[in-house]
Amino acid sequence: MPDILTVTLNPCVDYATSVAELEPGLKLRCAEPHIDPGGGGINVSRAIKLLGGRSAALVAIGGNNGARLLQLLTQEGIATVGFQGPGETRQSLSVSSTADAAQFRFVLPGPSWTKHDLRRALDTIDQATGRETLVVLSGSQPPGVAKTFPAILSDHLKDRQARLVVDTSGPALTSLIEDPHKALFVLRMDDEEAEGLAGRSLTTRADTAEFARSLVARGIARNVIVARGVDGSVLATPTTCWHAMPPRVDVVSPVGAGDSFVGAFTFALSRGDAPEDCLRLAVATAASAVTTQATRLCDPKLVQTLAPLCNPTRI
Repeated sequence: MPDILTVTLNPCVDYATSVAELEPGLKLRCAEPHIDPGGGGINVSRAIKLLGGRSAALVAIGGNNGARLLQLLTQEGIATVGFQGPGETRQSLSVSSTADAAQFRFVLPGPSWTKHDLRRALDTIDQATGRETLVVLSGSQPPGVAKTFPAILSDHLKDRQARLVVDTSGPALTSLIEDPHKALFVLRMDDEEAEGLAGRSLTTRADTAEFARSLVARGIARNVIVARGVDGSVLATPTTCWHAMPPRVDVVSPVGAGDSFVGAFTFALSRGDAPEDCLRLAVATAASAVTTQATRLCDPKLVQTLAPLCNPTRI
């Protein structure tokens, strides 16, 4: 059984290209595209691989795009647990303008799921999960999957003593907050999502820390992370609260930064690193990710350079 299993129910084949200038109504000549396997959990696995770790990516696949996705994962050396999903695996496209560096991202919804598809996914997760496996659920949910799926998965893993890491948003995140689940080991969200849940502005790091601590105290998750954008990230644990600030870097694209953060944090957890050291590596990896084009994710050498500059402090 893998130490880390990432779960991607709504994967995609990512195309990234550029044009001289984005103008409506014209036939725009694109540069040769970068083609990458995409979806939250897949990107987490890719980041872990770049950092020198290993994981298995559990992926729903379908049609010709699904076959292409598996080929791309194999080329990157990602161990894959594939299962038959409904319909055709989706595609996404990001287009950058070289004139002003503006970026447009077009994300297709993916095929609709049924209860039968969800049962097949849970059965496959069962087969791939062992005792103490770190299971990472990241990315969007396909149409037809209930907002309670993260909670369902949490309860499903409880008897296996697996540790669940969730990076989600929208109704799925709200559902988790409303109903605590004991197998949820790490919950990550951004500052906008945190403010929506808190029902107030979280202007300072102390505000964010107070909110994150309250979620831990309520049993929502054992560890809660809130990303504050350029102001770094806050981590609340059962005993303390940490903040780590990224160094200044030249931002090329924010795509993949969150998944790189989750990949690095989970990788560090699998090594047994202390919570503050997990946060340090994650913040450095996310900072590295924004310096790369589109879905290129993090640069391991840059991560090594940035990590000593991301010293966590107690809040």
